[in-house]
Amino acid sequence: MRLIIVRHGDPDYEKDSLTEKGWREAAILADRISRLKVKEFYVSPLGRARDTASLTLEKMGRKATVCPWLREFAPQIMRPDVSDRATISWDWLPQDWTRVDEFYRRDQWSTLPMMREAVATDPDTGEMRVGIQEEYDWVVREFDSLLADHGYQRKGEIYRTKQSNQDTLVFFCHFGVECVLLSHLLGISPMVLWHGTVAAPTSVTTLYTEERRRGKVIFRMTAFGDVSHLYEAGEEPAFAARFCEVYGSDERHD
Repeated sequence: MRLIIVRHGDPDYEKDSLTEKGWREAAILADRISRLKVKEFYVSPLGRARDTASLTLEKMGRKATVCPWLREFAPQIMRPDVSDRATISWDWLPQDWTRVDEFYRRDQWSTLPMMREAVATDPDTGEMRVGIQEEYDWVVREFDSLLADHGYQRKGEIYRTKQSNQDTLVFFCHFGVECVLLSHLLGISPMVLWHGTVAAPTSVTTLYTEERRRGKVIFRMTAFGDVSHLYEAGEEPAFAARFCEVYGSDERHD
């Protein structure tokens, strides 16, 4: 089975939609994805992801299943350098988070006090709940349930096949939750992925199952954050999700 994880196009966060550039990116992406034989499409409930998916779905005459757990993964935490407000999980300054060994550990990153006290909104009730681990567990539990429906049941660190297949599943979502899914599939702390990778708008990440012994499967990533479709069409990738390349530039510092 092949999983394709797509980040939404260049975002207009105020409108929860896409910028003019984002719509161009989504159209180019649609040309790429529409060449594939896709079993099922899944999409975040947020507008920027649904708008991105809409052009692909329209081009292919398809529909997508809306999954609440594919919304952006953005519990609010208190950064040590920002005392007056909470910020999203992956905007810490490198000189702060890299000093904490637990952030590099897949089984310890969420045990730190600032992570236990992170606040997220329950997607069903709208109530605020505390604990980033609870949010993480909800996402990966729903993800594994979906994979089980497609023939792959999580057992410990691998998946057992109920029905091996070569289906392609496409997920339209967001950078933060993409890193959560990859951390679960690859056994990596999401903190490392949030800070060490960049998935530009409409980038495509691809994973395949690998079944070297009958019934025992892992997922291997063959491409991360691929934007070759944009370059091929002459569209420069958007800067969203990045910070300044050099301090003296006018690019985003915080």
